[in-house]
Amino acid sequence: MIRKPDFLIIGSGIAGLSYALKVAAYGKVCMITKASEDESNTKYAQGGIAAVMHSPDSYQKHIQDTLIAGDGICDEEVVRMVITESTERIHELIKWGAKFDKTVSGEYDLAKEGGHSEHRILHHKDNTGFEIERALLVEIHKHPNIEILDHHFAIDILTQHHKGVVVNSRTPDITCYGAYVLNLHTDKVEKILAKTILMATGGAGNVYATTTNPTIATGDGVAMIYRAKGKVEGMEFYQFHPTSLYNPTENPSFLVSEAVRGFGAILKTIDGKEFMQKYDERGSLAPRDIVARAIDNEMKTRGDDYVYLDCRHLDKEELLKHFPNIYQKCLSVGIDMMKDFIPVVPAAHYMCGGIKVDKKGRSSIKRLYAVGECSSTGLHGANRLASNSLLEAVVYSHHAANDAIEQIKIIPQLEDNAIPDWNAEGTNYPEEMVLLIQSLREVQAIMTNYVGIVRSNLRLQRAFDRLEILYKENEALFLKTTVSTKLCELRNLINVAYIIIKHARERKESRGLHYTVNYPKESKKSN
Repeated sequence: MIRKPDFLIIGSGIAGLSYALKVAAYGKVCMITKASEDESNTKYAQGGIAAVMHSPDSYQKHIQDTLIAGDGICDEEVVRMVITESTERIHELIKWGAKFDKTVSGEYDLAKEGGHSEHRILHHKDNTGFEIERALLVEIHKHPNIEILDHHFAIDILTQHHKGVVVNSRTPDITCYGAYVLNLHTDKVEKILAKTILMATGGAGNVYATTTNPTIATGDGVAMIYRAKGKVEGMEFYQFHPTSLYNPTENPSFLVSEAVRGFGAILKTIDGKEFMQKYDERGSLAPRDIVARAIDNEMKTRGDDYVYLDCRHLDKEELLKHFPNIYQKCLSVGIDMMKDFIPVVPAAHYMCGGIKVDKKGRSSIKRLYAVGECSSTGLHGANRLASNSLLEAVVYSHHAANDAIEQIKIIPQLEDNAIPDWNAEGTNYPEEMVLLIQSLREVQAIMTNYVGIVRSNLRLQRAFDRLEILYKENEALFLKTTVSTKLCELRNLINVAYIIIKHARERKESRGLHYTVNYPKESKKSN
């Protein structure tokens, strides 16, 4: 039996879940996720969600902070739309059951993070994403129109290419009809046809060797859209979180929330000296791109493997109240935040570019929407302002849902045989899994060493040359080998790495998260 929902959602983070809750009253919803239903980048979002809740904060202040962080690349119209809708979307999450921390007086306990001029971060201790995911899944399971297929991996989207239509200058429009999906329970590739498709697959942090993202963050959505000739933009802007816990044996890296610095923690070199004042007058609370580059520079010039985050001067009771999970994690590796320095390093954290969409979340491929980290809306520009990502996801899922509800009224459902079944060309299992493991390590090493926080034309060229070899090897393997999650994820990561390199080579300047020694940009003491 071929599934033919009205709405197909690929991904189960905040973007996909909130979208599903809004469209379910208007048709059948099928949500697929390649792991368990609660495994997503949303789950690991510690700090919180930014929104304007009351004075002295204002929409204009939040807008200005976002524009400054984006370093001149933001779409101001989009920024204004997202920020001015923030309060309404927060109240919606609260209505769905999300619980944000409050003060003893009953007001929301708003935190402050790097780049923000006011306290405006709503949070649930230090596991806000987990709390939002929990609340939304409770609501999802109440709805009879929503089906969640866990451990189902989307291999590629279905377009007219699969109907035998060649897309050229005479037929420039591409239309999506669904997806080929690997059912990991049966190891069979299934075909799901839908009137509309939402791509909500999250980020691609595992393209780098050190990342705060879960292992499922392999850029699947961006890679699928790119292979289908859809528009992807801004991939040179990959955000590195300045403070992941330095623990080389752990993968993914444990995130030490930016809210810890907002609470008063200070970055220091391993000899105990503050250094951020050399780079920005905001010190440890400068925007992430500035802090990450500063840490990277200190580590390279001093020859150190990490820097320190100093929390020893902070109030212990309040620290434990706000960051219980971070405190316990540090204790588990022998670090007492109140007595010891925390060793930290930058780690790949957030993809600011992605699938190009308009203000309704529509991609360049008809019937296909993209929301959340896999999309590029124009909000983040060259550098995401802390805690704007969850906000972007709920605002854009709202707009995409409204548009999709109207579209399904006029979109006919495809016949079962309109798209051919998956052509299983590969019939052999890899002779050795080491082929995939080693190729993955090579991709991550190439990206980390040559396309990291600081880049150069020479490094980018070397990365491109090395990656081309891996691409050819893996495509040959893909054609002759039985399809599997590991093989497809490697394929997607190679695609994403190529796009990042391609976009980085095209940008002949240093801006935001893209910093190249060939086009240096003077460090600003203030923005």
